[in-house]
Amino acid sequence: MSAPAPSPLAVVDAEPLPRQEEVLTEAALAFVAELHRRFTPRRNELLARRAERRAEIARTSTLDFLPETAAIRADDSWKVAPAPAALNDRRVEITGPTDRKMTINALNSGARVWLADFEDASAPTWENVVLGQLNLIDAYTRKIDFTDPRSGRSYALRPAGELATVVMRPRGWHLDERHLVLDWSPVPGALVDFGLYFFHNARRLVDLGKGPYFYLPKTESHLEARLWNEIFVFAQDHVGLPQGTVRATVLIETITAAYEMEEILYELRDHAAGLNAGRWDYLFSIVKNFRDGGAKFVLPDRNAVTMTAPFMRAYTELLVRTCHKRGAHAIGGMAAFIPSRRDAEVNKVAFEKVKADKDREAGDGFDGSWVAHPDLVPIAMASFDAVLGEKPNQKDRLREDVSVAAGDLIAIDSLDARPTYDGLRNAVQVGVRYIEAWLRGLGAVAIFNLMEDAATAEISRSQIWQWINAGVVFENGEPATPELARRVAAEELAAIRAEIGEEAFAAGRWQQAHDLLLRVSLDTDYVDFLTLPAYEQLVG
Repeated sequence: MSAPAPSPLAVVDAEPLPRQEEVLTEAALAFVAELHRRFTPRRNELLARRAERRAEIARTSTLDFLPETAAIRADDSWKVAPAPAALNDRRVEITGPTDRKMTINALNSGARVWLADFEDASAPTWENVVLGQLNLIDAYTRKIDFTDPRSGRSYALRPAGELATVVMRPRGWHLDERHLVLDWSPVPGALVDFGLYFFHNARRLVDLGKGPYFYLPKTESHLEARLWNEIFVFAQDHVGLPQGTVRATVLIETITAAYEMEEILYELRDHAAGLNAGRWDYLFSIVKNFRDGGAKFVLPDRNAVTMTAPFMRAYTELLVRTCHKRGAHAIGGMAAFIPSRRDAEVNKVAFEKVKADKDREAGDGFDGSWVAHPDLVPIAMASFDAVLGEKPNQKDRLREDVSVAAGDLIAIDSLDARPTYDGLRNAVQVGVRYIEAWLRGLGAVAIFNLMEDAATAEISRSQIWQWINAGVVFENGEPATPELARRVAAEELAAIRAEIGEEAFAAGRWQQAHDLLLRVSLDTDYVDFLTLPAYEQLVG
């Protein structure tokens, strides 16, 4: 008697979308279902391991490089696979969600790489998940255009040789996709995003002279990188592509991953393209893991923690050193400024800061860096051109002068700054404004001339939580308390109502955003990710 056929993947509680049948084909869903059967059990084990590790950090208030992987770090013989031609020069990368207009503008931006984001810059509505995939398929087949309904302006792709190389970022391991289930179990969002993209585009990208390239977010250990490597091996075999066709760049945006950079590259070595140094998610991870570690782990205002802070500098220098030692690209952080069409002086000051930041990264040995807006591409490009010249990267700069001890990465109290009352107000302002937009399906949001994503809301609510629980007293003498946070949040909500008017306020999700920010900032039990309770309230 033959074995029963596997259960099919089911689409549940989702309104039909135009052309969704081009993405949700029977074969594509069967591939995602097989990924789910094979790899979700291990993903679940690794999520449980995260909780165990967090409990250990709570007990010890410290981290160290892993003794069990010391041999990997000591072995100078191994390197990651050489970069494919399409990923060898990454001097400027632009980031953004995969809506139709952004897809065209990012590919046309002049950046060498576009991080096509299904993660923090995209609220995971069903429309964003499915139509984002469709937009990428249309871009690769050159069937994409867009006319702005408000301005009437039309957008179309430039010639193929002028387009950025796409590196796609799926959702993190912690998020499920509620609209795709197998035997009543939701499929992890990471496997949905990866699976649909890889199935439809891997061979097409190879034919275009590129390949299926990925950014891997929220990684917390080399064991999680190992799981991704197993997925890549299976996926390439499944569609008949040579091993090593997939390439992955890992975001080192958690404090635990910072202690396992070499091991992460080692696990992915046939598929590794590099590591990236972020800021907001990294700071969020420090707060999350050391939230009960006492005063020495209390972070000041988020804008006071620049990449030149001693513990951040240790992290970035170690990243460059690690990448170049192993033949991988080191990619720097985000320039999030959004140019103003009305205030030239604001732009002048901001552009100077962006230039200084990119000059520092290029001088430190990074091979490329991120920007959030096309107007910043020439600024970042000039900084890296000045250092690289005609060279595609500077992986030959081994940075053997760098020596980072385990304690350097968590020396938070080495930064001479304190939390302020204005910092609390800014955290509330940005948190409410971002969450409101996210609940309307927007993941990349311009707030106060900065492009913010989910990591912004995470560090904002984490700082409120930490300052209250650490008993911080601000410079004006007011202690950080739940009552103060509620007062500031109420004042901010009233200010927004006055600013945008009663009709627009009523049409938005402002009260809901206010309530959710206070919930995740004030609850005794610190929720691991803001997007988990937020997803329960996301419509679509």
